[in-house]
Amino acid sequence: MYYRLARMVFTPVLRAALRPDVQGVENIPADGPVVIASNHISFFDSIVIPAASPRQISYLAKAEYFTGRGVRGTIDRFFFDGIAGAIPVDRDDTRAAQRSLELALEVLQRGGAFGIYPEGTRSRDLRLYRGHTGIGHLVLESGAPVVPVGVRGTERIQPPGSRFVRPAKVSVTFGRLLDFTGRIEGMPKGKARRFVADEVMDAIAALTGQERVDEYNVRPTTT
Repeated sequence: MYYRLARMVFTPVLRAALRPDVQGVENIPADGPVVIASNHISFFDSIVIPAASPRQISYLAKAEYFTGRGVRGTIDRFFFDGIAGAIPVDRDDTRAAQRSLELALEVLQRGGAFGIYPEGTRSRDLRLYRGHTGIGHLVLESGAPVVPVGVRGTERIQPPGSRFVRPAKVSVTFGRLLDFTGRIEGMPKGKARRFVADEVMDAIAALTGQERVDEYNVRPTTT
């Protein structure tokens, strides 16, 4: 109910402010499990993609977004719980990575749509990095198809160093469904996971036109 209310309030505002160019929504299955896999160039990707989708998409987000106090805490909960339909994950948990996959599989097993960024973290130079094989694990374990997504322009909504949000031309393209049924059976699991991740990243690259990087993106360290 909270999700539906937030979507009713926020989606028209977002579309009026950004006037996003949304293509390919017909490629998202009306029901059943599906993985929504996108490039990742901004914090706002997890807001714009769900707003553009006709289905609720569940994302993982750090638990702190759900426990904050005051105005900022309320805003975070509105975005992550209401708009993004996010699932909290405790990043200090030693099993955080495994727990994330377990939570994702729970969404898919319920017939839901789960959103993932195969690069693992936001690309700060706007290049497209190698995909991690976690997405391959989800496909192998759930049998769910994948809808690749290309997002462009969200990095301009709040440029690095800026404290303010500004209107920007944004586009979201949902690509053709990737169904791996019958294509990876018999492969060693490690090879199958890599095959899925690479094909998904190839599809995303075709949608975004980003420069490719044949290495993993690394989350910057904080001091």
